[in-house]
Amino acid sequence: MKKLFLAMTASVIALSAQAEPVKLTIWGLDGDNGLIPTMAKEFDDANEDIVVEFRAVAFDDLVNETLKAVATGNPPDMISLDNPDFAMFSSRGAMLDITERVAASTVIKADSYYPGPWNSVMWDGKVYGVPKATNTIALFYNKDLFAKAGIANPPQTWDELLEDARKLNDPANKVYGLTWSARANEEGTFQFLPWIQMSGGGYQAVNGPGAVKALDLWKTLVTEKLGSQDVLSQGQWDSTGTFNAGNAAMAISGPWELGRMSTDAKFDWGVTLLPTETAGGARSSAMGDFNWGIFAATEHPDESFRMLEYFVSQADRLFPEFSNIPARSDIALPSTGDARKDAALAVFQEQLKYAQPRGPHPEWAKISKAIYDAMQQALTGQATSQEALDQAQATIDGILKG
Repeated sequence: MKKLFLAMTASVIALSAQAEPVKLTIWGLDGDNGLIPTMAKEFDDANEDIVVEFRAVAFDDLVNETLKAVATGNPPDMISLDNPDFAMFSSRGAMLDITERVAASTVIKADSYYPGPWNSVMWDGKVYGVPKATNTIALFYNKDLFAKAGIANPPQTWDELLEDARKLNDPANKVYGLTWSARANEEGTFQFLPWIQMSGGGYQAVNGPGAVKALDLWKTLVTEKLGSQDVLSQGQWDSTGTFNAGNAAMAISGPWELGRMSTDAKFDWGVTLLPTETAGGARSSAMGDFNWGIFAATEHPDESFRMLEYFVSQADRLFPEFSNIPARSDIALPSTGDARKDAALAVFQEQLKYAQPRGPHPEWAKISKAIYDAMQQALTGQATSQEALDQAQATIDGILKG
């Protein structure tokens, strides 16, 4: 009898242990219009065997908090990381290699993603994550001011951009030709790197003739006061606010602006692809937004991958519900009911075909600093464009060799 009782007790304990739900933790940005907490709760509610805990982290703290968690051996199961930061963790073995899982998945299809976003989850030929969403930058322009200046079409080349900025510049009415962000941080690199790439360079080669020409163009825009001097310190959100207020005829910014632009801009506006160095020249653009990743230290890789697949399966909801643009070329965006916004989104989706990741490289933060430091040095007259970019190249060469 005693043996039977012990056996029954062991069975009850085993059943209780089996019934205990798996706890998954996920970290992400405290933004995205509630995308992550909403989907995490949905996955939690749909799976009795899993409990999901979401932690919102401020953008400026996300990388440092993650580095600390990895160093102490206590990272979350899953995370949403800014795409240029992803390689840092993948290269250090912190992220789970999901190459085989993705290959076997009926939900995640690599060839459905734009090349840029997909490249950002790769490291050393292996897959360490999946793009969450994506965004890019293009050129907004004030159609009313263009008509007033007698300009029929938005600029298609760098020379046309400068020429139009001069025609549109109207200090008497407090209107600048162009606004953008040349800030000494990642936003500055985000806006300037595509110009280097359009000239045939990249983060590994920043001091070629085309890159120097691009920085000289930006310097001319600043020195001739075709753009507010605030472009040296303003982020993209504030600089585009200048455009929305009617105080700039053109702005370089992204689709995240479309919501407030529809209400704030009291004029007719449009969006066009970023001008190329020469007519018909190579295109590029920045690539923003985050990637999903599972940490290698997770004790629940199967359950974490199930959650990842759920998030991916909801991609058609990203834009209509959360204003996130899917990183996939096979998902058509639904009409917003606003013809101008729909036309702008079509341009941004076309621009995404040419968007390139920042990196990927484990030391991206240092590379980015070399680029935006050079940009600021040239724009503030501390060095010529060539001198500033040569110094950046020397710094980057040291990083790449290290």
